[in-house]
Amino acid sequence: MTTGFFWDEQCFWHAGGNYAATLPIGGLVQPLAAGGLPESPETKRRLKNLMVVTGLTGELAAQSAPVADWKDLTRVHPETYLSKFKTLSDAGGGELGRRTPFATGGFEIASLSAGLAIGAVNAVLTGQLDNAYALSRPPGHHCLPDFPNGFCLLANIAVAIETAKARHGLGRVAVIDWDVHHGNGTEAIFYGRDDVLTMSLHQEGNYPLDTGAITDRGRDKGLGYNINVPLPAGAGHTAYLACIDEIVLPALERFKPDMIIVACGFDASAIDPLARMLATADTFRQMTLRLKAAAESLCDGRLVMVHEGGYSEVYVPFCGHATIEALSGSSIVATDPLEHTLNVRQPTARFDAFLREVVRDFADQLR
Repeated sequence: MTTGFFWDEQCFWHAGGNYAATLPIGGLVQPLAAGGLPESPETKRRLKNLMVVTGLTGELAAQSAPVADWKDLTRVHPETYLSKFKTLSDAGGGELGRRTPFATGGFEIASLSAGLAIGAVNAVLTGQLDNAYALSRPPGHHCLPDFPNGFCLLANIAVAIETAKARHGLGRVAVIDWDVHHGNGTEAIFYGRDDVLTMSLHQEGNYPLDTGAITDRGRDKGLGYNINVPLPAGAGHTAYLACIDEIVLPALERFKPDMIIVACGFDASAIDPLARMLATADTFRQMTLRLKAAAESLCDGRLVMVHEGGYSEVYVPFCGHATIEALSGSSIVATDPLEHTLNVRQPTARFDAFLREVVRDFADQLR
């Protein structure tokens, strides 16, 4: 098996400013000593560095990819938005939408981030690689066609899907978003279509506050092709695996995709500063193994994972490493330094039983 790893140092150079975590600086909000957004390059750079130190990178087809060109971007985003973004980027940077600051060159870096997703999808679709991981930054799953949102400036996965459809005739695509925040951008772009199944597992009432309800199922011919599973805070390892087993895998069996893409955020981990979930590195490993098996059964193994959120500089690298271990079938393991601590913090048997009941209830509602 050949697993691709798409990354580029330039993506680590994307910069935001004028924020203290997610709050704009001003009034009584003081700047942070470290400065800027929690969406920093260090979570991604430390993941890449950990992979180099363990030797995992040496087992992968590591590469960059061309930037997404204007034609590719306009398959999802209107030219008016792209022109505004490019003009402000050339003028020194600024902010468009909500919580999406960028510096000089932000347009080009965001286009490269989308390009990494395009490269991964195209290489797997054309058989150059068996599967692939794209370390895209900035992320993309919150971005609407004309409104950047939540650190996301371009809709990376949607752009990659539309490009693959146009270039290679890609048919049915399933997008599973396990970032802890609702994948509202991807949902909105495909909400009225039946050729893309979108599924989001997210913490209920986190971000965005006004999207992600279980009742949002799609519209017109897309009705039934959007699935939201808003999990209660505190859901951990067993709850996530139950969601995959009881909701995601049956939906994939019904849909029969030609490719599976994962919006791969690691902010459901137990020590993430922007969420209150209890997933571990092994949670992501086990979810990946399940989806890899599903892809092998349903679509000749065509599985692509595109990096989204995850804001713990210490723990994201271990969650990412576990995911790519599973994706590639590698025997190289980065031992989870928090394994014992997080096992202690897992839900009690009573709460675990409650979470399983919650998942079963979701599954019943979605049938």
